[in-house]
Amino acid sequence: MGKRYIVSIDQSTQGTKALLFDGQGKLCMRTDLPHRQIISGRGWVSHDGEEIYRNTIQVIKNVLDLAGVNPDDVAGIGISNQRETGIMWERETGKPSDYAVVWQCARAAEICRRKEISGMAGRIREKTGLKLSPYFTAAKICWLLENVEGAMEKAKNRKICHGTVDSYLVYRMTDGEVYATDYSNASRTQLFNIFTLEWDKEICGAFGIDAGNLPEVRDSNACFGYTDCEGLFAEPVPIHAVMGDSHAALFGQNCRKAGMTKATYGTGSSIMMNIGYNPILSSNGLVTSLAWGIDGKPEYVLEGNLNYTGAVVSWLKDSAGLIESASETEALANEAVQNDELYLIPAFTGLGAPYWDSEARAAIIGMDRTTGKAELVRAALESIAYQITDILRAMEGDSQRKLDVLKADGGPTKNKYLMQFQSDIAGCEVAISQMEELSGIGAAFMAGMKLGLWQEDVYDTIKWNKVSPEMETDVRKHKYDGYKKAVDMVRRK
Repeated sequence: MGKRYIVSIDQSTQGTKALLFDGQGKLCMRTDLPHRQIISGRGWVSHDGEEIYRNTIQVIKNVLDLAGVNPDDVAGIGISNQRETGIMWERETGKPSDYAVVWQCARAAEICRRKEISGMAGRIREKTGLKLSPYFTAAKICWLLENVEGAMEKAKNRKICHGTVDSYLVYRMTDGEVYATDYSNASRTQLFNIFTLEWDKEICGAFGIDAGNLPEVRDSNACFGYTDCEGLFAEPVPIHAVMGDSHAALFGQNCRKAGMTKATYGTGSSIMMNIGYNPILSSNGLVTSLAWGIDGKPEYVLEGNLNYTGAVVSWLKDSAGLIESASETEALANEAVQNDELYLIPAFTGLGAPYWDSEARAAIIGMDRTTGKAELVRAALESIAYQITDILRAMEGDSQRKLDVLKADGGPTKNKYLMQFQSDIAGCEVAISQMEELSGIGAAFMAGMKLGLWQEDVYDTIKWNKVSPEMETDVRKHKYDGYKKAVDMVRRK
């Protein structure tokens, strides 16, 4: 039969998936394992790197076993990973020095407030495309170096490694032969100069990190070494794609040309626009990152991240008690009064992109005597579309490109009311993937194309549901203007 399968690892915040793709690029099996969410009394969020590595090896074994595929038929492996999470490990053994600091964790906020770092906020943004924040990996690695016993001394002697989860998995899977990351993950650390394409010594120094002790940065479709997955493969298999999960989803959505844009709807949302080979620093509250590097050519993205999209529906269920299941929201939204001026602004922990107002707080604005459960549910769903439209408008302003199509993926895209309202309020077609595993698909497609298993027509395996705007232009403008006024009412800055 020959080596005709690709295994894609999607290592996410909640767990690790293995996806198996056949010789035509079709997904034929998936399996996953969760890992612990380690929450301290201070609210710190951690992951056990050893558990993640063990689960990674196990899901690869499981997916081949479930599919009845001989490991000898696997041609290569792709990896997509949770971004920004910082992890440190022993160079000699590969064992984690401590728990990983998860992207959600803000324990390093104090580090970003230090004068020697906060005073560089402007330069950091100019070099990395990112706002200074404990959200990114730089402050997390700094925290690990300062708080894990002996870490500083070991770092000076190059006895430890540190980076993002992809670099850790590559190191472990190659038995320490390869210490490397890709452009997409490097660009989310807040340590990487996206213009010179190298670790920035000035910024690294401010965070107390030796730039020479960071992973080598490679193209996303480069070979990241070979792995036998602890004896599973008789002949070691190449790891031939590595990307952060949002970047992998962009690639999986086939947004490979400048101007193409996707939104991943989940608990929060990542909205990305491919801006091609020339970076643009946002004037509208977005960040700039590297999309990926392919065969020596790095490409860039504008990105906006939202904390409360699917989480708004969770609030309706778990806190407000208005619904018992997310599946109820579509019918309730359709039953609701449609011509009121009700807005829900979900600034439960402040406003993110493009406003960046951490002092803002959530509000329900415009209630009248017709407001009931159905109307509140409808307003909550519409808040998701309004927030994403804010990001899209900012992207159009920065890129000077008009958006025609928004690619969409994630669980909430099953809600027909939400998708129609998104198309209406954004004024563009929304193309919804019928497949949910876009991050894993992106890593698989990149690996398979690099290995010559597939050509670009592999994207034909993905089918789309397309939604077009139906709302009149003046109605759209009236609703969106009302939303912007409601946002202004909750802003503190």
